[in-house]
Amino acid sequence: MLYYAVIFFIVAIVAAVFGFGGIASASAGIAQILFFVFLVLFIGTLILRAIRS
Repeated sequence: MLYYAVIFFIVAIVAAVFGFGGIASASAGIAQILFFVFLVLFIGTLILRAIRS
């Protein structure tokens, strides 16, 4: 999931360089959502592993 967040971030940067503001903002928004979902799942997994051990 972190891989897809990075890909969308790169797409946003390239789109911004070429002047496609709408695509850049949409890609940046998707990347941000995917990153936060990854972060929540990662922290949840760490907490569950700490409880189980």
